Amino acid sequence: MTRIGSSHADTTEEKVVDGLPTSSSTLPGLVVRLYQHAMIADDSDILVTTGSGYGTALACQRLGSEHVTSLDVDSYLVTAARERLDAIGLRPEVAVCDITGQLPGSFDRIIATVSTRSVPASWLTALRPGGRLVTTLAGTWLVVTADKQADGSALGRVEADRAAFMRTRQGADYPLSPGLKFEEIDNLEGEDFSTGRYPVLDVQESYDVWSMLELTVPGIRHRFEEGPEDHRKAGMIHPDGSWARAEGVWTGVPTVQQGGPRRLYDDLERIRNRLNTEGALPLSGARVEITPEGTCTISRGAWSATVG
Repeated sequence: MTRIGSSHADTTEEKVVDGLPTSSSTLPGLVVRLYQHAMIADDSDILVTTGSGYGTALACQRLGSEHVTSLDVDSYLVTAARERLDAIGLRPEVAVCDITGQLPGSFDRIIATVSTRSVPASWLTALRPGGRLVTTLAGTWLVVTADKQADGSALGRVEADRAAFMRTRQGADYPLSPGLKFEEIDNLEGEDFSTGRYPVLDVQESYDVWSMLELTVPGIRHRFEEGPEDHRKAGMIHPDGSWARAEGVWTGVPTVQQGGPRRLYDDLERIRNRLNTEGALPLSGARVEITPEGTCTISRGAWSATVG
């Protein structure tokens, strides 16, 4: 992590700061894998996201600076990256830009190390015919590749790979999450009280389950705690006011309380049941169709989900 809230590691004098991570330095191996998914050609003009500037440097070494455009919404990051790149003789186009809005030019490849809920329509506009985009969907670990078609849409697949990035932001920090807080649901009495079928799960460490749940019910926030004597506790909160709390011991079945308009834990259990019944979830290798407006449909067999 290189930035928490609006405090950047380069400039803050505080050793501990509060807030959500808003920027990080992407793992070098992950940057390389995304570039491999992009199938970059020697003459490709590519758009990448800036961050620390490391991925931009790799792209410049591969293609030459004249073929690389690097964008970030954070003016400090752009300035710092430009200076670092210049110091090693690399001079790509580095600019401040909200990547979810209009993009400066057209490109053969767009490779994002930030996540979006759906593919911005501006990416399809800026992508040249036959060009490829590589991205992840916010709240999932899904790596999506898609090639632009003659009609302005894009077709691709969910790669047999995993990555998760911070969501795009428009300001210096993420807005406060609406609705309930986890501290509040600790003391709520649920409208629905039951016994769960499976042990309490840390959803955010179960990559396919988390991804499938986000596609099914987008916007859930999760909390997981482990206490003495193998006690486990998980919380789920949705912006519509739905919530769930599950508590249990290690591999034992948990007690579950749920409230609000939707039964979030039931949604989770249906996905876990499908995983246990079929041995896998229909994500890796799934077909991806993106309309020119950015609506993304993921499908495999009889299952499908649409975002955007």
